[in-house]
Amino acid sequence: MLQLTGKELMQLVASFIWPFLRVSALFFSAPVFGTRGLPVRARLLMAAVVTAVLVPVLPPLPDVKVFSGEGVLVAVHQLLAGVAMGFILQLVFAVFVVAGQGIAMGMGLGFASVVDPQNGVQVPVVSQAFVILVTLIFLALNGHLLLIQLLADSFRLLPVGLAGMGPEQWWKVAAWGSYMFAGGLLVALPAVTGLLLVNIAFGVTARAAPQLNIFAVGFPLMILGGFLLILLVLPGLGDQFGRMMLDAFSLMRNLLVS
Repeated sequence: MLQLTGKELMQLVASFIWPFLRVSALFFSAPVFGTRGLPVRARLLMAAVVTAVLVPVLPPLPDVKVFSGEGVLVAVHQLLAGVAMGFILQLVFAVFVVAGQGIAMGMGLGFASVVDPQNGVQVPVVSQAFVILVTLIFLALNGHLLLIQLLADSFRLLPVGLAGMGPEQWWKVAAWGSYMFAGGLLVALPAVTGLLLVNIAFGVTARAAPQLNIFAVGFPLMILGGFLLILLVLPGLGDQFGRMMLDAFSLMRNLLVS
């Protein structure tokens, strides 16, 4: 019969609970895994399964008691590391929400909003369409598998211990927020530029023919022109998303190495 001492039992608990905190924090903050449409129990079950697979191959854990001040500090570091990785990836998806909002406002569909199942907030329908497309691209490119692989590597790059991510790494995470707006502008720029030209054409038409009801004619034409411009933007969406994903994974790896 297997007999464990109190110290051995606590070490066994620590070998599972600390990696589980990092894995579950990532699964609750990352897109696709952390969507509100996925039940919390399912996310916890996935985190537990992934942790059980990773535990046998993890580096040696620190000799720290779980229920102690140092143990709480280790747990906080694991939660922050997982949240930081998920937050970086979440901002990549937010790029397309921002791009969709810019296009929707330009084409007159800013009032048409739906609830985003990813974050539980209302976004324009164009943004929701972009999010669905990039989610499918993410799964088609095996982004979920790459994320789990990076998660496994994170325990080697940033081992479980009292040392966590420093201020410099957190400043890099904060600076990554600007990428959301810059990337959103880059994605939406062709369509927004086209819509601006259409608006200028309507303005010239209104001046040349004042008797024309430009609002009655222009509104449906703006929507039609917006959809045509979106069709022109879609072919390059996969390449742009792929480059952003590579940048995000590169940043996550650099944060863990530093």
